[in-house]
Amino acid sequence: MPHRTLLPPGWAPPIGYANGIAADASRIVFIAGQVGWDARQRFVRTDFVSQFDQALANVLDVLAQAGGRPEHVCRITAYCCDKPAYLAARAALGEVWRKRMGKHYPAMSMIFVADLLDHPAVIELEATAVVPSAA
Repeated sequence: MPHRTLLPPGWAPPIGYANGIAADASRIVFIAGQVGWDARQRFVRTDFVSQFDQALANVLDVLAQAGGRPEHVCRITAYCCDKPAYLAARAALGEVWRKRMGKHYPAMSMIFVADLLDHPAVIELEATAVVPSAA
């Protein structure tokens, strides 16, 4: 296992993320913000859940180029333009997450912003992963 989840004694476990991750540095992979467009930079779908699904798939596609897998992700920062849409879609987003990431929950932050550069993006995900040298 390339990392371990950090949970201070007495803290309630977080739901859907980790408070911290300790990783043995082998190969650190920094993944730039990925939005919900396809490989040709086209937005095929504009709904929140579809864009989240595509953005997460894009993160994992970039990670795979470094030999990484979902369980190697240690941190994700999400930038979101629509807080009500995010809150309304939490159950569906959980399904997307489990489909792509299984039960792996890295350290995460959700930041609500006024807009994103690539229109009509509503969510952008950036990540940091630690890929073991044997991977």
